[in-house]
Amino acid sequence: MLTIDVVSDVICPWCFIGKRGLEKALGDRAASVRWHPFQLNPDMPREGIDRKSYRIRKFGSWERSQELDARVAAAGRGEGIAFRFDRMARTPNTLDAHRTIWLAGERGVQDAVVEALFLAYFNDGRDLSNRATLAEIAAAAGLDRAEVDGMLAGDAGLDVVRAGEEHARRLGVSGVPFFVVNGRVALSGAQPPELFLRAFEQAGDPVRVGDACEVDPATGEREC
Repeated sequence: MLTIDVVSDVICPWCFIGKRGLEKALGDRAASVRWHPFQLNPDMPREGIDRKSYRIRKFGSWERSQELDARVAAAGRGEGIAFRFDRMARTPNTLDAHRTIWLAGERGVQDAVVEALFLAYFNDGRDLSNRATLAEIAAAAGLDRAEVDGMLAGDAGLDVVRAGEEHARRLGVSGVPFFVVNGRVALSGAQPPELFLRAFEQAGDPVRVGDACEVDPATGEREC
């Protein structure tokens, strides 16, 4: 069975698109998909910030931001994703979302929770910095609401998220999504199903495949 490790952030639209490409490639193939943390904005205030202000500061103008959103929306439509950037009022801090994803992994519902968080943010414009909102989304996807509330009220999972981010840095991850197949073949970016399939085929005897790279599972070093 394939093991696929995905380094991702829930506010990354290309991670959502990449998830769909991976799912198309997998089809009915048995696989263990494990989601790992990467904060695109690690210095974001815990409560997040106004999205329009953030995007103007990042891209120079609201018009430029809207151009980029339109490109992402077009790519999303090809994967059946209806991005609703007009509903997104805030850019959230995602640390608590990653803690929630960690807990979901412990309880065997990680993929369902990741999917629910993507949909909540990109389709419904929900604020993933809000802990009550996170708990509601996670509970609807299969986690126990009281357990999520308790986790978010304390420090559980913080050490795991920090360790996961450090491991991603050792892998040389500078952007997401980033996929590692069977601990050996890596792909960076929202790749089409065809490249995933080629990586699957090479995972047992890895060689360079397009944008794929060999990864030493012991050291995290990549050879591309």
